[in-house]
This record gives sequence, structure tokens and C-alpha cells, in this order.
Amino acid sequence: MEESRRNFLKKVTIGGVGLSLGSNIYAEESVFTSTGKAPRRKMGEKQSFNMCGYRAPKLETVRVGFIGIGNRGYSNLNQMTFLEGAQIKAICDIVQFRIDEVQQLLVKRKLPKAQVYTGSEEAWKGMCENPDIDLISIAVPRGPLHAQISIYAMKCGKHVAVEVPGISTVDEAWEVVETSERTKKHCYMMENCCYDFFELLTLNMARQGFFGEVFHADAGYLHHQTLYEKTRDLNMWRLEESQHHNGNVYPTHGLGPVCQVMDINRGDKLNHMVSMSSDDFILGKKVAELAQSDPFYKKYDTRSYRGNMNTSIIRTEKGKAIMLQHDTTTPRVYSRIHGLTGTKGSVLKYPSPGRISLGDKWLSDEEMKKAEVQYMPEIEKRIGEMAKKVGGHGGMDFLMTWRLIDCLRNGLPMDIDVYDAASWSVVTPLSQWSIANGSKPIDIPDFTRGAWKSNRPVDISLSEGNTTRVRK
Repeated sequence: MEESRRNFLKKVTIGGVGLSLGSNIYAEESVFTSTGKAPRRKMGEKQSFNMCGYRAPKLETVRVGFIGIGNRGYSNLNQMTFLEGAQIKAICDIVQFRIDEVQQLLVKRKLPKAQVYTGSEEAWKGMCENPDIDLISIAVPRGPLHAQISIYAMKCGKHVAVEVPGISTVDEAWEVVETSERTKKHCYMMENCCYDFFELLTLNMARQGFFGEVFHADAGYLHHQTLYEKTRDLNMWRLEESQHHNGNVYPTHGLGPVCQVMDINRGDKLNHMVSMSSDDFILGKKVAELAQSDPFYKKYDTRSYRGNMNTSIIRTEKGKAIMLQHDTTTPRVYSRIHGLTGTKGSVLKYPSPGRISLGDKWLSDEEMKKAEVQYMPEIEKRIGEMAKKVGGHGGMDFLMTWRLIDCLRNGLPMDIDVYDAASWSVVTPLSQWSIANGSKPIDIPDFTRGAWKSNRPVDISLSEGNTTRVRK
């Protein structure tokens, strides 16, 4: 079983399904010309259906199947146990101790045990085909399985909630978008940072015009992670990813919240980008050092690793800019940056606590408290305290899970739709291409095919819905 798991993970995180081993896993060279112009797939064609603002038929109870119940999948499932409108129907993994842990959790929460799909590298297909499931939650290692499972599940008539990033190649992004449009099934990317309390506050303030017109954003994911430390099941996919992909491999935590503020795909769109990375001065040396005393690391001692710091600059169709950074190997203090600059005011979240300015003066502590009360989003007013009690990155995970289920139960548009999943995630392959080509500019495909001009932001005031009750 353990050997089968290692082979499976190798296929998932390195070779992929139908993909060749090498540096083009994330960015298919055939997609781009030497000038960085990405062929606009479906150029001139209209959407088969616009998923932005789409209201799917209501589901009184959302029956959920979980594919991948490692650390992240287990956490997502745990959030769901607190919602009366959700039923945990099935789980899928190929590691028995993970299955056992989830079943124990369900018993502890006085819920029925879940149906189990295991024993095969493609056991997840059986779950997708189960007619008694409405939503497939995907938390497998980053790579081609995110898109592959999403596509298969939607074709089986299921809504999808997929971990970030939602896709790993441009072709995957288009196929996920087209499948969602064709099946009219949501492909919701679980970008929890969009539901952090300060990000929700500043989004609400921006939509009420507090900052004027926001024309620049700083975003990122700076998080020191010991990628070389052995995991409980020796699944070293993050380390393997860093061996083969030199770019921003995890863009959406920082990018998602600022894209919502800037109405990306709903009044503006990402147009093109450039990307640059430093060399690796840390990770390769550490792995080489470990390999001297531990044979386990010999296969990872390649001396070739992703650059320590990646910086990408994105320009929107309306002439606005986003500076996006990624770093998980240096000793820098944690930051998602989250900076907004508008014509009337600005925001800077890190270092905490976040600050807001009007003109060139930061609001005082007293003024900040007043602003937090005046502009507090309705979702925080209603379930914010419960979210903090349940937890999950301070409560934002629970806000995200509650909102997802409430939208499905009440037939509401998704805050994060398939076009967001595609356009935020596609920064990964595009950054890799730009770096490999001397930091040349590269087009960002318009996955809405022009619908961004008339699409409108999703209302976060909770004027509808809010029927999903929380178990104590």
C-alpha cells in the first residue's frame, strides 16, 4: 500500500496524468509564442453560458464527498461538521490512517460514518459517479489532479469546491471553464484568504467608495516553510514541486482578495504580466546538507530549486497594477502583504494590525474601531463570533465553508466563480513562462471572453440566504 501511494504521488506531483516530466508541466510551451502572446483560445466565440452571477437550483441539504483527507482535507471536513445544511456523505483517500481519523471525528461529532472510497488510484471516480452526492470537495496535492477531478466531477453532475490553485496549466484552465459553462455546475475555488476579517472589511469599504478608485494593489504569500522536513506519510510533494517549477506556485492567497477589490472579471480583467525570480540560495543547500547524513534526501539533492523570491507585476485592462510576491523558503516574517492604494485612501495589513489611511495620515486607533463597526460586513455580524470559536486560520475557513454551503442551499451566485479560479491560478504557469524567457511580458487569457465588461460583483451584504444554521 505504501509503495502504491508513493508511486501515485509521483504520478500526481511530477508526471501528472497525460503530462510529460519536465519544466513544462505548468506552462505548455506550445501555448505561447516567443513574444509572449498567448493564443486566445475560443477567440471571437461567445461563452456557452455565463457562470458569473449564475444561480444554481437550490439544495435543501448539500451532500458532500471529500477527495483527499490529509491535513487540509481533514480541516475542510471538520468545518462542515458544524453546518446543519450539509451532510458528509463520503470520503476518499488511499491512506488508511487518514480514513480512520475522519471516521473517528464523525463519531465524536455524533454524525453518521461516511462511505469510503479507497484501494485504487482512481477510487475518486466512483465517488464522482455516486448519484447521492451534490458537491465534491477536492484537497489533493497541487498539480494536474485538481483540474482532472474537477472536470470529471462536473461532467458527473456535481458542483466542485477545489483547493488552491485550481489549475496548473493554461489548457486545464480553459477546460475547467468550458466544462463548468457546459454543465452549469459551479467550480468554486476555496480561497480562504478572501474571507479573512480584515480583507472582508476592506472589500466592503472599497465597494462603498471609502478609498476612491483603487488603482494599485500589493499582494503576496511570504511564509517560511520547512519544505524539506519529512511528513508523516513521507509525502514530499512540496519539495518535489520546488525542484521543477520556477515561478509563483501559490499565487491566490494574496491575489484573490485584491482581485475582488479591483472587480477583476466583473468590470475589469487581468491583461498581462511579467515575472522575475531570484536564484535559490537556501533550499538546495539545505537538502544537500541533509543528504550527507540521511539517504532519504539523496533523490532530492539536485542543486536545482525554485528561486527563493518571486515577484510578478500584473497590469489590468483598465491600466491598474498589482505587485504579487511569493516566498516560502527565506526567514522573512509571515505576510500576505494586502496593500491597496486608491485615489482617496490606502490599506496596509501587514505587519498586523492592518492600518487604513485617508490622504497621507493613518487612522488613529479610535478611528479604526469606528470604521470597523461602520463597515463591518454582514457575514461577520451574523456568524463572525461562531467562526472564531470553530477556528480554521482564525475563523476565515469557517466563514468560507458556511458561505459556500449557504449559496448552494439558497441558489445564490458564488463569491468566487470558475473565471476567478482560472484567472487567479493561471499566474502560476504564466510566471514560469515569463521567468524562463528573460522576464518577458505574457498575456493573461480572458476566460470570460469579454463578459467581464458587463459582469457585476457579487453582493456580500447577505440580503439573501443566511438560512444555514450552525450546530453548537
